[in-house]
Amino acid sequence: MKDFKLRAWKTEDAESLAQAANNPNIAKNLRNVFPSPYTLEDAVWFINDSIANAKKNPINYAIVVDGHAAGGIGISVKDDVYEKSGELGYWLEEDFWHKGIMSGAVQMICKEAFERLDIVRIFAEPFADNAGSRGVLEKAGFTYEGTMRNGVFKNGEIHSYCMYSILREEVNS
Repeated sequence: MKDFKLRAWKTEDAESLAQAANNPNIAKNLRNVFPSPYTLEDAVWFINDSIANAKKNPINYAIVVDGHAAGGIGISVKDDVYEKSGELGYWLEEDFWHKGIMSGAVQMICKEAFERLDIVRIFAEPFADNAGSRGVLEKAGFTYEGTMRNGVFKNGEIHSYCMYSILREEVNS
């Protein structure tokens, strides 16, 4: 596995964030809130928002590889009847795919989330045709729960997505 670390976003990450995120191969597998193209202005806005909301969403990190922000990962606690669940989201610069970074980052952040947050479950919803992301989750110990058929609309097309989860007792302390 290639070396990486997780840390809070910093304002000086803006240029490397914009460079890493400006890739349609990344954006096509994420929610529409992730812009494409991804500009320096988008990066500055995201970092400023992350810093301003650090207490509201305490686990939102840069994935740092070779000294620069090469991706992002976070867990957001849900509300209402889902208040004991956290949703995992992540992405990584394409140059670093298939190097074990993301599976390692997912394991690290899940361990931290179960230590710090009052949740019992973490879930992720990759698009069904995103084999790479599904593999990351499976390698990190997540359980496939099912496919939500025709559940999302992205770039003018209907896609299915999958539900994966990991429970507190399934993560090594």
